[in-house]
Amino acid sequence: MLVEIIKAILFGIVEGITEWLPISSTGHLILVEQFVKFKEVSSEFWSMFQVVIQLGAILAVVLMYWNKIWPITRNKKKAFKSTGLLSYFNKDIMILWTKILVACVPAAVIGVFFDEVFEALFYNPFCIALALIIFGIAFIIIENFNQKRNNKNLKERNSQISYKDAIIIGVFQLLAAIFPGTSRSGATIIGGLLIGLSRPNAAEFTFYLAIPTMLGASLLKLVKFGLAFTRMELIILLVGMIVSFLVSLFVIKFLMSYIQKHDFKVFGYYRIMLGILVLIYFGLTNI
Repeated sequence: MLVEIIKAILFGIVEGITEWLPISSTGHLILVEQFVKFKEVSSEFWSMFQVVIQLGAILAVVLMYWNKIWPITRNKKKAFKSTGLLSYFNKDIMILWTKILVACVPAAVIGVFFDEVFEALFYNPFCIALALIIFGIAFIIIENFNQKRNNKNLKERNSQISYKDAIIIGVFQLLAAIFPGTSRSGATIIGGLLIGLSRPNAAEFTFYLAIPTMLGASLLKLVKFGLAFTRMELIILLVGMIVSFLVSLFVIKFLMSYIQKHDFKVFGYYRIMLGILVLIYFGLTNI
């Protein structure tokens, strides 16, 4: 039992680090599982675990950005001009949430109907490696392109994100829903950079977008799995979520501090190197 809990802690650490850095949490969890496997759980539980463990990471975002995402307000100056229920809601935050939900639509629609199909087709080391490499190259190319842009054209406030921008970012998030190794945060940040968002705001919008996206994906997995947890499975899931929550608190702070002065190219190089190592390792093991 202790060994299984230690494994859950390891997966929680991996999730907490890789969920917010643009290097693919699902891809890393799948790769780590090739070497560290749970012995007292079913394959169905593992499929659910690698998604639902993200709930811990979500809570970290909610806690850290509570004042920016909680729409209920007592400040009448920022509330909707209404004497009814709307007068208790912050107008700017409600508009932000509508854009977040719009961005969720592409991945939500495709995920509900084709989640199991994509999992069967693409959840393997070869596809993960390709996604790591391709999006790693994309990060380097886009950052080099942005260096030539006029910084005055970068959108410095989330409120400047249009509904069109939100849909574009949502389409990029769809790529991550289809191909493990792409990285949900990585894909949406790339989308944000392409439409002119500054690095901090592209990352922040990605954090906000994660809340309904990951919550919805987790609930879908839980519904499909049911609530027939064994005692060991329940302990493993809770431990993984708690650890991912704690680690996420530090990683989010690190990332937001890092990108104030640095670009995302280091993550691009990391993805490329990891992808190549994965191809070499699994290529040799299959000889």
